Amino acid sequence: MENENKVKIYNRLFFKLYINYAVMLLVTALLIGLIFMKLYEDQTMNNTIHQLQVQAENIANATTKKYIKTGKSDNYLEYINTITEVNGWDIWTVSNPNASNPMSEAMNNSITFEEFLADDEYAEYVKILKDVFENETWSYAKGDDEIYQMPTITIGYPIYGIDREVVGAVLIKQMVEGQNEIISGSLKLIVISIVVSLAISFIIVIIFATELSMPISRMRLTALELAAGNYHSKTGINRDDEIGDLAKTVDILSEKLLENDIQRKNLDQMRLDFFANVSHELRTPITVIRAYTETLADGVVKEEDKITQYYERMLSECKSMERLVGDLLILSKMQNPDFAIEKEPVNLVQVMEDIIRSASAIAEKKNIKIDVEKNQPVIMILGDYDRLRQMFMVILDNAIKFSDENKTVHINLLKSDKILVSIKDEGIGIDKADIANIFEKFYKSNLRQNASGTGLGLAIAKQIALKHDGNIEVESTLGQGTIFTFEFPLFEMESNCN
Repeated sequence: MENENKVKIYNRLFFKLYINYAVMLLVTALLIGLIFMKLYEDQTMNNTIHQLQVQAENIANATTKKYIKTGKSDNYLEYINTITEVNGWDIWTVSNPNASNPMSEAMNNSITFEEFLADDEYAEYVKILKDVFENETWSYAKGDDEIYQMPTITIGYPIYGIDREVVGAVLIKQMVEGQNEIISGSLKLIVISIVVSLAISFIIVIIFATELSMPISRMRLTALELAAGNYHSKTGINRDDEIGDLAKTVDILSEKLLENDIQRKNLDQMRLDFFANVSHELRTPITVIRAYTETLADGVVKEEDKITQYYERMLSECKSMERLVGDLLILSKMQNPDFAIEKEPVNLVQVMEDIIRSASAIAEKKNIKIDVEKNQPVIMILGDYDRLRQMFMVILDNAIKFSDENKTVHINLLKSDKILVSIKDEGIGIDKADIANIFEKFYKSNLRQNASGTGLGLAIAKQIALKHDGNIEVESTLGQGTIFTFEFPLFEMESNCN
């Protein structure tokens, strides 16, 4: 068992919980970080583009109103340079060579559009200028500048002439400063957050795994105790969750195993008692038969009447053993749960009339009257005629046997919501201490009336009643008599059988 407790660390529940939790935390943190950085980058770019577009529009409008329409362009470049110095932007004004009345070259603070076209390095600016000149709308481009080594945004906005003709364009270029530093700082914060979260999760997982693994370990130990035969072992876990339900199931299993163990021991004891009782019951007739046989074989007895008497006694003992073996076979069949009796509609009134005819000879010897009362002339039950006859015959035979002379045995058959049959005698009665044992195998009182009995009759009667979904109850008072009451379910098809 010590080797079973040495579980490798990577197979332990705590380790698996922590790894799964840590992986889930890392994946979640990385996804959140990537989403955050993407959203931040897009939002920063969009805000910068919007601000530059507004500024470019203002510069273009001011150029049109103050310089183009008035024709005064002497201090225009100074105006542009001032805005550049104040905002830190790169600003170019470019004349549209395709316009009928292009912007004055004096207002152009950069190279011409043709010079932009001639140099491949200005391809980005050429695309923006073409969009502005041809589509007469603003345009932009963003990317990483090789010179500044940072993201940049370039905005182009049309400059309109007097007749709303696009006579030029304003180009504003701004470095998106600090974005890489912010993203790098955010990554550091995310990493730190992940490390702190993993440390906190380690503590949380320890607590959670302890609450989860300790009851499981206790249930495991309980299961090992049960496997070792200690059926009194319990988990002692009281929780209102799935683990609590599992622990309750283990405790129920413990109780069931304990009950089964007790039942097994009782059955073993009953088996031993059974063999002892059978041996005891067979020992006497076998001893008697052997003694008489040896006596006859040795020729000790010569008188014919004595020899005849010995043979009659031997025959009586053989019949007694035959009756005992027959009763044991019947009882064994009745107690077998797989044994099913063949049932058919049976009239209990007819069964009673049959057993009364059989018992009349015994009753007449003691001048005992058998009185029968029934609330209906026909009372049907689904059962085995011979078995029912045997069951009632056992009770009626005992009623006559334990009754004094000139008494009456009362039989009552009643059909209502169920079928009740009672057999009452006016005999010597049964002691209260013996009533609980009268249906046990081989149980016999010390009365002289039981001298020839096998002690199996009432046990057989009980089993026959159970096979018919019925039950037997007994009430008795010493010196006043005993009443046996049978209860059976009502036969639903009775009307069809009548």
